[in-house]
Amino acid sequence: MDGFRSGTDSPGIRGCAFTGRERELRALLEAASAARPAVVLVEGEAGIGKSRLVAEASQVLRARGLRVLAGGCHPLREPLAYGPVIDALRRIGPWLPPVEKLETSAGALAPLLPDLAAALPAPPPLPAGSSGSGMQRFRVAAGVRTLLAAVAPAVLVVEDVHWADEATRELLLLLARDMPADAALVLTYRAEDLPGRGPVLGAAFRRSPGTGGAEIRLGPLGGAELRAMARDVLGDEPPPALVRTLLERSAGLPLVIEEDLITLAGTPHGTDLTALRVPRSLHEVLAERRSRLGPEATALVDAAAVLAVPAGQARLAESAGLDEERGEAALLEALDAAVLRQTGPDSYGFAHVLAREAVYDALPGPVRQRAHRRVLGVLLAQDPPPLVQIAHHTRATGDRKAWLPRAQAAVDRATALGDHGTAATLLDGILEQPDLTPDQLTRAARAMAVAAHFRADHTATLAVLRRLMLLPGLPTPVRGEIRSALGTVLIYQSGDQSAEEEMVTALREVEGENPVHTARLLGLLGMSRTGRFSLAEQRAMVERGFGLATTTEDPYAQVLLHLAGFVQRCVVADPAVAEVVAALPREADDVQVLQGTAIFLSAAVLGSLALGNDRRAAAACAEAKALVPRTHMQTLDVHLDADRVVLDWLAGHWGKAEQGLQEFRDRYPDRPLGSGGLLATVGSLTAAARGLTAQAAAALEQVLAREGLHLDSLGAAAGRARLHLGRDDPRAAWRTLTDPLDFLGFLDRKEAWAHAWDLVPTAVETLLALDRAGEARELTERHATAIQGRDAPGAIAEQHLCRGLLLRGTDPDAATAAFDLAAAQWTAIGRPHHAALAAERAARTRTDPADTVTRLAAPLAAFEHLGATSDAARCHRLLREHGRQAPNPRGRTGYGNNLSPREEQIRDLLTTGATNKDIATALFLSTRTVENHVARILTKLHTTRTDLTRTDRPQN
Repeated sequence: MDGFRSGTDSPGIRGCAFTGRERELRALLEAASAARPAVVLVEGEAGIGKSRLVAEASQVLRARGLRVLAGGCHPLREPLAYGPVIDALRRIGPWLPPVEKLETSAGALAPLLPDLAAALPAPPPLPAGSSGSGMQRFRVAAGVRTLLAAVAPAVLVVEDVHWADEATRELLLLLARDMPADAALVLTYRAEDLPGRGPVLGAAFRRSPGTGGAEIRLGPLGGAELRAMARDVLGDEPPPALVRTLLERSAGLPLVIEEDLITLAGTPHGTDLTALRVPRSLHEVLAERRSRLGPEATALVDAAAVLAVPAGQARLAESAGLDEERGEAALLEALDAAVLRQTGPDSYGFAHVLAREAVYDALPGPVRQRAHRRVLGVLLAQDPPPLVQIAHHTRATGDRKAWLPRAQAAVDRATALGDHGTAATLLDGILEQPDLTPDQLTRAARAMAVAAHFRADHTATLAVLRRLMLLPGLPTPVRGEIRSALGTVLIYQSGDQSAEEEMVTALREVEGENPVHTARLLGLLGMSRTGRFSLAEQRAMVERGFGLATTTEDPYAQVLLHLAGFVQRCVVADPAVAEVVAALPREADDVQVLQGTAIFLSAAVLGSLALGNDRRAAAACAEAKALVPRTHMQTLDVHLDADRVVLDWLAGHWGKAEQGLQEFRDRYPDRPLGSGGLLATVGSLTAAARGLTAQAAAALEQVLAREGLHLDSLGAAAGRARLHLGRDDPRAAWRTLTDPLDFLGFLDRKEAWAHAWDLVPTAVETLLALDRAGEARELTERHATAIQGRDAPGAIAEQHLCRGLLLRGTDPDAATAAFDLAAAQWTAIGRPHHAALAAERAARTRTDPADTVTRLAAPLAAFEHLGATSDAARCHRLLREHGRQAPNPRGRTGYGNNLSPREEQIRDLLTTGATNKDIATALFLSTRTVENHVARILTKLHTTRTDLTRTDRPQN
């Protein structure tokens, strides 16, 4: 391995041999060199050697021609949005191509990299009213991707991610999910210090398909590795007793081993164990080393420990109360004793955080207080003042009265710079105070609500908002603002539709006091897809909201209200929707204009799908997808990826849809779309068509329980009712449609009769099965009247189906014609499964068996092509009833060890997890017959039921 060094062959980064990490180094180099794009996670306790491993790997990677950019997190730093990543990118200038060759997305970093602003495109403007929406995070992530791609092959290293603020953590999450093709991301962290002890990038992180990487956990070193380090530092083979002593004292922690070896190297023969007669604690090691310093060097080291961040010589000297000359002498003494080290051109600090903590913890209380006051005086004289450090040292002195305004000033600075993680940390301390004034409480709570939206994990956001809701003394309108934020996160990120009640409560709390938030809430509620409001009520909300928005001139409220009006027009299949979509600008210099287009196109996709305008939906989805990178609106990707899966299913590409669904769940494991709504519904309907009725029923029940009355659960209600009809249980089917969730009443309140998710045809068929033909006719006429003049091809097909169902008992020819019209309409829309089901109905309506057999050929072929096993078996059963498929009198013995066609069908069902009862229902066989088939299949394949996989499933 070129560039690889280990053991005594290398003097190492800090002087000790790099040993005992050969396997980990190979894993890191393999991922960063050969598996790009890659995400490498290096985990281990403090002092275990994470930084050393990364430093050694970086040397090798640079020798191989990769550009390594490194930044680190720190527990106490001044506000800098996405600080560790920005620190790393500051060194990227010499590698950048000419500005005209950079994508415009790189311009989002220009304000954060002022020294490189001339080498970057102009920063694109933020959309009006988006300051609290988190849009900037996605713009910054896109900009970082662009820069990494521009200088690739590149490796971005971020150390000590356990100290990263939430905005930085989310930026890293966004990068890790979508790395540039020739780049790698390397993160180091201490698991025990991660917030909530959760995963380093949150539960939401999964490597995307095609992204390599490694997860490396460093453990303690053993005796052989310690011997090599001792040999390297001391120059001779160490005695076994020394190795045993060092290993016992250090417990294999490289940091303690190095410190002990440094101490021994200062003794006459390098083996004077009396020098190590201290407890096995780094605190004592540093205390012993500090005790050898003179008073002024000791004061300077103490000042460095209190400062907590690396500092220049002048600041250290001033903080220690020394003049320039004495300060220089004290610093040289501290460096010579290896208590401090140089970290930059004029920057000095401790070799590691444990060393600083060891010195700081050993300071007596009065000494520590005096040091904090002296440091505070130095910092207050700085221009500009380091506000976060000032707040920290003020609090450490116990001066709470002075601390509160200084902490708030630091919050304001951090928020202005976009460093919401630092702001949140400070706000935590402010909100802990028991006697804040109402103004102080309101200001801090509002700021914390904004900062909460920048957390990488929405569950953390929810925890913060819920805690804010419980603050005593919070003014009601402010509580309403926070409740509004809570409801928005619950609905759109957690998928909790019941949170609309939080939004309604928030509306009551802000009305009359906050017209801006009132208008925004009216826009959000105007887009509701649940049964909480009728469409008439929502129209009134939007009208009222526009009145308020005009008064307040709030652009964000205007956007929400216009979008709500558009969504309402989509629900009723307003023919003007197509004109609105066509008129949306696709090219514009103003990114805000394109962002509005992307949002409206995304809404149009869902509306078009529901109405049967599938080609229009596919076009809008593709256009919106193309706009995402140009508009920095990666949040739309989640919804567009889900819509793409539904489109594939409707178009008959079931294999592709199943693959897309699995990829969606892998990519967005924390998103409710993956387990509810339309995605879960289409997956369940596929299972039902393949005969997996129990699996389908359970999944559909879960959708209904989770979504309730919702425009996205109409298909689930229809699918569940059809499963009951398939078992000749129309009463259960009717209960699914009407009790306790009245989906037919919901259609009426929502004016959603044009939604083509099979609900109305299923209800008509159920009523006919219950001998309630009059009600079936009334429902059909109600549907016909409601969709008249609407742009709803799917609803027209469903109206033909309803007519056919009403006529098939009295006028077979008219019923056949109606079903044929439905099949033709579905074919024109591009839904082959829907078309085949309608064609099968037409065939079953014919009274002439020969005509039935002839007509069944087309739908049967379609079912078999799709892999709709149960639908195909139903057709085969009808053919057998008409004498066109006689059973083989020889059984299946003629196939020998090969599977017969029937056995292949059953094998395919077994690979999906179907039970014998499922298979019997799907193929219209007895359970006993299925049991015999299964036994023969397993014998022929020399396998067990549990070992069968899903790989034989037909793909489209």
